[in-house]
Amino acid sequence: MKRYIGLILLLVFPITFYSQETKNSDELFSMARNKAFEEKDYSASIILAKQALELSPDYVDISVFLGRLYTWKDEIEEARKVFESLDERNVQDEDFFMAYASLEYWNDQPEKALFILDKGLTNHPKSEDLLLLKAKVSSGSNAYEEAENTLTALLNINPQNAEARALLARIKELTAKNSIGITYNFSHFDKQFDDNWHIATVSYKRTTPLGSVILKGNFANKFNENGTQIELEAYPSISKTFYLYAGVGYSDDVGIFSKYRSGVSLYANLPRSFEGEIGFRYLYFSSDIWMYTASIGKYYKDFWFNLRTYITPSNENISHSYTGTVRYYTKGANDYFAFQIGTGISPEEVINNLLINDTYKLKTYKIGADYNFTINKTNAFSVSATYYNQEFKPNQKGSQYDFSIGYSKTF
Repeated sequence: MKRYIGLILLLVFPITFYSQETKNSDELFSMARNKAFEEKDYSASIILAKQALELSPDYVDISVFLGRLYTWKDEIEEARKVFESLDERNVQDEDFFMAYASLEYWNDQPEKALFILDKGLTNHPKSEDLLLLKAKVSSGSNAYEEAENTLTALLNINPQNAEARALLARIKELTAKNSIGITYNFSHFDKQFDDNWHIATVSYKRTTPLGSVILKGNFANKFNENGTQIELEAYPSISKTFYLYAGVGYSDDVGIFSKYRSGVSLYANLPRSFEGEIGFRYLYFSSDIWMYTASIGKYYKDFWFNLRTYITPSNENISHSYTGTVRYYTKGANDYFAFQIGTGISPEEVINNLLINDTYKLKTYKIGADYNFTINKTNAFSVSATYYNQEFKPNQKGSQYDFSIGYSKTF
């Protein structure tokens, strides 16, 4: 009897052991993904993916994943072999086109990447991933109009695609070579000043290979006196991630405007549709005023959120200005409703000549809204209103009402 039991055990245990060690292709695929994503062990993941393909040679998802693994390991030719084999088999999988095009895009082959993407979009015309990657490839090749058209098509499919919205906002300024604009601002004070303020600005923008350049002329009537100011601004591109703002201004009519003004900011396009800025602004009336600024922005679905601060040191104190802004986009990059609320005065506002006073001792609160819209893409209009409650003297507060309208034409 014992002999039979021993024979049974010898037969059962090897079979059990073998069955525990044998994996099917799905299990091997899962193990390969775990090795890649959890342990970052791409070499082990490649071995497991190859074992899975030996069991299931026509398993497209595993082949695409293998091609991605070679891409991540920077084994470009091995990755191309995988993707070219899939292409020869006429694979139409969306993820295949994404992986193959990404390989070529990351390895400075934009024309080939665009060819693959166009082929993929023929089969998947509403693929947000393929459209977004095509826009990135086009933008990286300075084909900004093509990128804008692609992003517009994507946003028509899904207006809440935050990454597309952020990219469109960044390249919108680069799609038109020329732009002329005019704005008018009216300010009324209930106590602080007897006369209303009027400010008109005309501008011309030119897009260059290095970035856009803007020339502005400001004409104002403040304190029942007239004044003019000229400004020059530039937005040079440094890389795909960074770009600069640099601006200078001059006026002979001190008090209406500052005599000199300048500023520099470094902007960064950050992951997950974030953007950041850090910089300074300089004003000179009869003495120097230095202001340091920082901001953080985030695109989320149809919205853009931004928080900005200005910090102005002085011998006696440090003043702070904070402004929170929310935009709701209705269509493209220049079509939105905006709402803002904040404290303090910033050098970008029309009341900035009030900085000649010791405003760090005073309190200012503001709330405003504006609406921007375009007609036929090349005609942009804006309307805004802002209310200020300002302590213009210690323990004396007054209200200011600002209204602005603007128009610009791109060509």
